[in-house]
Amino acid sequence: MSGRPIAWRRVARLVATYGIVAALVGLFAFLALAKPHTFFTAGNLENVLRQNSFTAILAVGITLTILTRGIDLSVGSVVGLSGVVAVDLLARGHGIPLAVAAGLAFGALVGVVNGLLVTRLRIPPFLATLATMLVVRGAALKATDARPIEIPEGVRGGFLSISDGLVPVALMAVVLVASWLLLVRTPFGRHVYAVGGNPEAARLCGIRVRRVLVLVHLACGLLAGLAGVMVAARVGAGDPNSGEGYELDAVAAAVVGGTSLFGGRGSVWGTLAGALFIGLVNNGLNLFEVQHYDQKIVKGLVLLAATSLDLWRGRDGE
Repeated sequence: MSGRPIAWRRVARLVATYGIVAALVGLFAFLALAKPHTFFTAGNLENVLRQNSFTAILAVGITLTILTRGIDLSVGSVVGLSGVVAVDLLARGHGIPLAVAAGLAFGALVGVVNGLLVTRLRIPPFLATLATMLVVRGAALKATDARPIEIPEGVRGGFLSISDGLVPVALMAVVLVASWLLLVRTPFGRHVYAVGGNPEAARLCGIRVRRVLVLVHLACGLLAGLAGVMVAARVGAGDPNSGEGYELDAVAAAVVGGTSLFGGRGSVWGTLAGALFIGLVNNGLNLFEVQHYDQKIVKGLVLLAATSLDLWRGRDGE
């Protein structure tokens, strides 16, 4: 209602903008005080960054789709398939550049298929990407007979270097900066926000809505392919089961980071904060030796809280 106090709306906007940063800083401080000898060490902090670089890269792609009022549930399966494709080419004697390019290409291909399902067949993004999630995971399992593919010794060291040390963090930074520039410095980025804000109004303004949606899904698939190659390098094999559940962490990171499920609002830097927050939650639960099943409950509650906050922002923050 228009009569709501202006101060209340300002609070809503402040929470929307800075809430995740405050939560991230607060959680970091709590863990640093509660577990100084295990959490607040260079090795553990580097491990948190390295492990969550994959989630952050996936979450950036998810952010692009959510900004347009969509979603992509297939990214976890694409991680598995892209890693299998890359390692399979290595096993067949091809070089690392071709293997990496093929992994990225397969991810992009799945993204294009998702985009066409959404725009041409008019299948809701949730259902379209749920279907491709199952198809892609099944294809990865069938191609490998559900067994990991080992990396040949001759190229093993070079391929594993993709996920060595802070290389994944550097790749994450490149993705974040490139995505930020795409969204805030290019006409395409403005079109993404316009489509998410009001697709019909965007169409009437001359924006090619279908083209924007296909390109957004392509970018999401491409980033999932990159994450798949990185994960394969990290685990040292092309495992068709890699990436299971990653889509949930990626969606959680985007929503916790302030990307609205109603489209048109969000940023990659908020998504990064969300990914780091989820990563710290996981790390803290491990340090406190919380059981795996209980960790799922906690992460589910975090996602529920973030979704409720998104609904509250939509009612009171505009």
